[in-house]
Amino acid sequence: MANIDIAKEITQALKEYTTEVEEGLEKAKEDVAKDTAKTLQRTSPKKTGKYAKGWRAKKDGKGWTVHNANKPGLTHLLEKGYAKVSGGRVSGKPHIYPAEQSAIKEFESKVEKVIRG
Repeated sequence: MANIDIAKEITQALKEYTTEVEEGLEKAKEDVAKDTAKTLQRTSPKKTGKYAKGWRAKKDGKGWTVHNANKPGLTHLLEKGYAKVSGGRVSGKPHIYPAEQSAIKEFESKVEKVIRG
């Protein structure tokens, strides 16, 4: 009888821990995505400002996506650069890659905190 009670207690504790971890991970994903969008708004090239203001974080299934809603076609061109029609090249202004690397590190640290409790 005592073994059954202990097993039930362990099962209940594991269910509670799992629920807490799942909720913590969802919160961490949302926070990191929104922070990354804000970072990109600050660090993006601002010729007119429309591109920089277009960064959004949206829930996509079980994950989050950071994208540019206003000028999605410019992201690669501004990040990597492009060839001019008249010859020559326009150099890129890396702003997405540094924000991505920062987001990865931030998410990893938040996951560790959530798992450790």
